[in-house]
Amino acid sequence: MRTYRYFLLLFWVGQPYPTFSTPVSKRTSGLPAKKRTLELSGNSRNELNRSKRSWMWNQFFLLEEYTGSDYQYVGKLHSDQDRGDGSLKYILSGDGAGDLFIINENTGDIQATKRLDREEKPVYILRAQAVNRRTGRPVEPESEFIIKIHDINDNEPIFTKEVYTATVPEMSDVGIIKTALLNMDRENREQYQVVIQAKDMGGQMGGLSGTTTVNITLTDVNDNPPRFPQSTYQFKTPESSPPGTPIGRIKASDADVGENAEIEYSITEGEGLDMFDVITDQDTQEGIITVKKLLDFEKKKVYNLKVEASNPHVEPRFLYLGPFKDSATVRITVEDVDEPPIFSKLAYILQIREDAQINTTLGSVIAQDPDAARNPVRYSVDRHTDMDRIFNIDSGNGSIFTSKLLDRETLLWHNITVIATEINNPKQSSRVPLYIKVLDVNDNAPEFAEFYETFVCEKAKADQLIQTLRAIDKDDPYSGHQFSFSLAPEAASGSNFTIQDNKDNTAGILTRKNGYNRQEMSTYFLPVVISDNDYPVQSSTGTVTVRVCACDPNGNMQSCHAEALIHPTGLSTGALVAILLCIVILLVTVVLFAALRRQRKKEPLIISKEDIRDNIVSYNDEGGGEEDTQAFDIGTLRNPEAIEDNKLRRDIVPEALFLPRRTPTARDNTDVRDFINQRLKENDTDPTAPPYDSLATYAYEGTGSVADSLSSLESVTMDGDQDYDYLSDWGPRFKKLADMYGGVDSDKDS
Repeated sequence: MRTYRYFLLLFWVGQPYPTFSTPVSKRTSGLPAKKRTLELSGNSRNELNRSKRSWMWNQFFLLEEYTGSDYQYVGKLHSDQDRGDGSLKYILSGDGAGDLFIINENTGDIQATKRLDREEKPVYILRAQAVNRRTGRPVEPESEFIIKIHDINDNEPIFTKEVYTATVPEMSDVGIIKTALLNMDRENREQYQVVIQAKDMGGQMGGLSGTTTVNITLTDVNDNPPRFPQSTYQFKTPESSPPGTPIGRIKASDADVGENAEIEYSITEGEGLDMFDVITDQDTQEGIITVKKLLDFEKKKVYNLKVEASNPHVEPRFLYLGPFKDSATVRITVEDVDEPPIFSKLAYILQIREDAQINTTLGSVIAQDPDAARNPVRYSVDRHTDMDRIFNIDSGNGSIFTSKLLDRETLLWHNITVIATEINNPKQSSRVPLYIKVLDVNDNAPEFAEFYETFVCEKAKADQLIQTLRAIDKDDPYSGHQFSFSLAPEAASGSNFTIQDNKDNTAGILTRKNGYNRQEMSTYFLPVVISDNDYPVQSSTGTVTVRVCACDPNGNMQSCHAEALIHPTGLSTGALVAILLCIVILLVTVVLFAALRRQRKKEPLIISKEDIRDNIVSYNDEGGGEEDTQAFDIGTLRNPEAIEDNKLRRDIVPEALFLPRRTPTARDNTDVRDFINQRLKENDTDPTAPPYDSLATYAYEGTGSVADSLSSLESVTMDGDQDYDYLSDWGPRFKKLADMYGGVDSDKDS
């Protein structure tokens, strides 16, 4: 029969179970005054029965934040197998076992070693077991129990932010954070700092509290109108200021900020309402007074304006405070400036007949000094616009007159520029364009529009039209051209042709008889008189050539040569053309043959483009002989004193004539090395030297030696012994010669 064993689980708690309604009033420490034994409940709450399990246990409750000096007692674990002889050992495992929770393995007492914080971990799950100390085998199965941490008021309220920032419009109604004053004005104080305290436990005694700071900023509303700091502004501007020129700035102050402080400026009234304008500088909120139209000191010197400054964004609930605008007076003084002369017109247009004589006056221009001084003005013509000097002007009164004859047919319009300059201040000048139109005069006779050469058939009938004539005229009469055509008087009688005037500036040539004969007359010359109807009448005579030709039945010309009739049995026209062509071909052949013979006399360097063999070009230039010393003068090298001053180099093209520099002659005892270095330096600095490498030979042998010749060949010609003692002064190089020629004989030295 199976034996059931039971554990007794004894525990102490520092406060009632949650099912009890009695609250804990204070923390407890040490051993409890009373222990309670809990048993596992059976299937019914009303009846207590023993459980079949060997453990007697339940969940434990501990207070957080225990502040005692000893470990906090949790409870006692006991098995009914424990005889008190120390044969059993109690083991604890699970959350915090061995570290946070420890158990006395002999007695089964459980203690908490550290302060517990419910906010960190509210529940701990542990497992208890009793084992045989000697064998280590469990005497009871392992069971699980729970330790819950009971909350105490150990945390004060904490705000989510350390500092809060809030904005509220000035003059606002109540909010969650209420305004304590009525009509709080941002312009007086913009920033407020409020400390907020929060308490738990409903603010009762023993509760904890936390604080935070709220920075409150009053936002701006448009409750202040703009105000000018002064009622009158004064500015000055010269009368020469062009439109758009800024004159001065004005600024109205506004206590508001942002868009509530934006200001618009306008000119509401004043005598200069159309002469000046005001614009708003969006960056500085200033009003800029500008010139709207050109000013004139002589017409008006002072302008008074009324400028208004207003807020474009207005809140209706503050309109009771008054209009949100202000005005000021702006006084503008126009300063006098020395202005250039002003012409009476922007441009002048004059007319003159083309037959006008020289010095004929066309008209005049007028310019005046607009300043109060009224300085006199001098006139002139800009000659860049009248290069031919056709016109001139009276410098005193501005009268324009001609200086050359005009021709409308050459140039119809003359565009010149007249300059007006103040006599007292020539820097002040102005210009005006002058357009001169040359009026037409009937000074050109009409003439044929083209050269007329026509023909008449031999079998022509009388009154047959053979040519229509047209005329042109360089003149341009106001009423248009009206030409008249007629035969010249000397050809009118007995002519074979007549002229019919069509009264539309054209005329026709008509035959006067039936039939014409080329053998009798092959060509007729008709002088035609063309006249205009302008004043004075101009006329000219033009000649029309009429040839008599053979025609086909349709009137088309076939031949106009009289020779064909004289030699009817001769060659035809085609045969004559063939003969002429043969002659031309023969002449061309002769010319080509002569050209080829000339080319054969000169053998080319390269015979043809296809011949790619190497060619040897020989230049047999032997120079100019011994007298060709222009390249360099060898005599100069041999004798430095002989320098020709007038010879130039022939191996280069001289760009400029440089006179040769005369170098000082070398002294008789000048060293050869110094001489050559001197000549090299002269060549390096010589501007006439060639721009390429050249070979220069210096064959200077000196001007002689004081010892003359040392050769024994000439010793026989000299009388007496020579003195060679100076050789010993020439250094080691001449020691051998000094020993040979100088001093006593060598055999005497021994």
